Amino acid sequence: MKNENPRLAASGVTVGYGGTPVIDGLDVTIPTGVITTIIGPNGCGKSTLIRTLARLLRPQQGKVVLDGSDIATLRTKDVARKLGLLPQAPIAPEGLTVADLVARGRHPHQSWIRQWSSDDAQVVARALALTGVADLAHRPVDSLSGGQRQRVWISMTLAQGTDLLLLDEPTTFLDLAHAIDVIDLVDDLHEGGCTVVMVLHDLNLAVRYSDNLVVMAGGTIAAQGHPREVVTGELLAEVFGLRAHVIDDPVSDRPLIVPIGRAHVRDEHLMER
Repeated sequence: MKNENPRLAASGVTVGYGGTPVIDGLDVTIPTGVITTIIGPNGCGKSTLIRTLARLLRPQQGKVVLDGSDIATLRTKDVARKLGLLPQAPIAPEGLTVADLVARGRHPHQSWIRQWSSDDAQVVARALALTGVADLAHRPVDSLSGGQRQRVWISMTLAQGTDLLLLDEPTTFLDLAHAIDVIDLVDDLHEGGCTVVMVLHDLNLAVRYSDNLVVMAGGTIAAQGHPREVVTGELLAEVFGLRAHVIDDPVSDRPLIVPIGRAHVRDEHLMER
């Protein structure tokens, strides 16, 4: 997918833990104005990549470029004003209300000169409204359902005032209905002008909601592009070790992955005869 002025990109990035590389010499460009979803088997480096793009991890080699600048050279507050991150399974302090948590998204805009203002209050109110949690403002975060909490965390990210969002497994621990609810919200934010990068495990949700897939395997990129160009039975077998049929999704104009379990392999062979 071509993009002449990408806001976020990684070049020759090598990142690891304890001296062992998880990502080695990786190049990736995030197209502006679309939803990019990173998929791949467990341990392939998906979360490591998104944490590196967000500057939570420092590359051993290579660099991440944000709005034309090496992200390592930017002040933390400047990064937070440009890029919002929802990490995996975030935890709020006990007893913190929804409104107080979302207000923390305004911290990058505060200083000893510029304190809390009516403008900040309006941004927080808008973030609560956009994510449909304004009626929960005075509820403790730890009293909410999983889907509600994810909406609140996304609201806090929006309160940062950035249109570049990185979401690391935003549907973790959610049932299918709540997962779709959260991804529908992400899609609404994209339609409103946000560039979104997220990690998902559910392949069909990734395919249905993304315009750009980054398929990872063994710390490298195995494929990248629109789901219609990328998702094939051969790729699924090679990257995920998954036997599957790829058919047309009756709901969207995207591919639909139909896994074939071991119990159905014999039936499949009989049908082919």
